[in-house]
Amino acid sequence: MTVFGYARVSSDGQSLSLQDSQLRAAGAAKVFAEKISGAASERPQLARLLNQVEEGDVVLVTRLDRLARSTRDLLNALALIAKAGAAFRSLGDPWCDTTSAHGRLMLTVLGGLAEFERELIRSRTGEGRERARDRGVKFGRPRKLSQFQRKEALARLQNGEVHADVARTFGVSRSTISRLAVN
Repeated sequence: MTVFGYARVSSDGQSLSLQDSQLRAAGAAKVFAEKISGAASERPQLARLLNQVEEGDVVLVTRLDRLARSTRDLLNALALIAKAGAAFRSLGDPWCDTTSAHGRLMLTVLGGLAEFERELIRSRTGEGRERARDRGVKFGRPRKLSQFQRKEALARLQNGEVHADVARTFGVSRSTISRLAVN
């Protein structure tokens, strides 16, 4: 069993030394540290840590906001840690400790709430889309060619003109004209 620490600060003006010393004092054998915004989707040191963690290991942070900026990010990271068979602890958030039954319960509740929230968002989005469709809102990209231009392009194709020449005339790609011929 190895205890891995993860430390992160957002800017060059901040220091990692306090987090590093707290993590080592709590038993971290190795600390992965980086100076990068928590909003950044690519955090190389976190990725290295998550790739290295194995069954029985523990991932340790000083505070949850060092690991994730949102509930969804946190749950995704915790899922990767759990998938590896490892546990997670936050020194500043004692309730977030998957090494204890209480901590696992709290994270299960948090995960359930996040899933419920996603379902509510999906439902509201679908209802909004349906109402917009009922009002006559057209979804997707606008057509490149008007109805008249489409008819003219099809007539030119039937007269034997090459797709590329017709496309050039209307200022569209050859594939746009090819799709007309298929539909």
